[in-house]
Amino acid sequence: MAIKSWKREMRIVIITQDDPFYLAKNINYLINNLPSNAVIAGCVVTSVSPFGRKESLVKKAFKTFNIFGLRFFLRYSIRYFLAMATKKNRVGAVLKTHNISRIKLTSSINSEESLELIKNYSPDLLISIGGNEIFKRPLIDLAEHGCLNLHTAPLPKYRGLMPSFWVLKHREKYTAVSVFYVDEGIDSGPILVQEKIEIKGQSQEQLINQTKKIGMDCILRAISKIQANDISTIPNDDNQMTYYSFPTKDDVREFRRAGARFF
Repeated sequence: MAIKSWKREMRIVIITQDDPFYLAKNINYLINNLPSNAVIAGCVVTSVSPFGRKESLVKKAFKTFNIFGLRFFLRYSIRYFLAMATKKNRVGAVLKTHNISRIKLTSSINSEESLELIKNYSPDLLISIGGNEIFKRPLIDLAEHGCLNLHTAPLPKYRGLMPSFWVLKHREKYTAVSVFYVDEGIDSGPILVQEKIEIKGQSQEQLINQTKKIGMDCILRAISKIQANDISTIPNDDNQMTYYSFPTKDDVREFRRAGARFF
């Protein structure tokens, strides 16, 4: 394929959630390292949904305690409430620092109303970083250069939720970061950038920190590839896929028996 340089400003809309633990600092890194001819035109920020669905704060807290236990619950509760009180490590604060518009949706991201709001920002590319809905075709096709998603695990293996948990539970020596084109499946689109990572005995918290940071660099590489008109991809073969949902209490017991650590 012939390589062509990008002739104008690339307008990107990010779709993410207001995670107070890992996303804000990494999105800040991404913004600070964009190519000179790329700009974040706006950012959709949804509420946090760690269990793969939108639930009340009380229900999330109860499920976290029930599945992961008291120590895990206390550690992340303290971090969460500190972030809420100080607005430190909030995605919204990063957007304000960079004068980036927060796109406020009042209904599903796939609704006609939401699509019109996003379309108003004239995106050339959508990038999902922790998006918490399955995207339907009108959204996927909204931007000329499609929609990318960051997945902090190897694909096609380890599709689904909380991949850092599952690679540690299964005592994998390596994991990966994958940036792929979104289709109407779950983590099933063709892979644009993938980087293998040695785990080296890390805890889940350490692994999430590492893969999120590497993930931003992979997104930057993906943007550069699209700008160079290099959209060569790696197959994401359904015949080799495995899919994991959110862990249960029994999964957490097996995780610990495997010698894995949360932090």
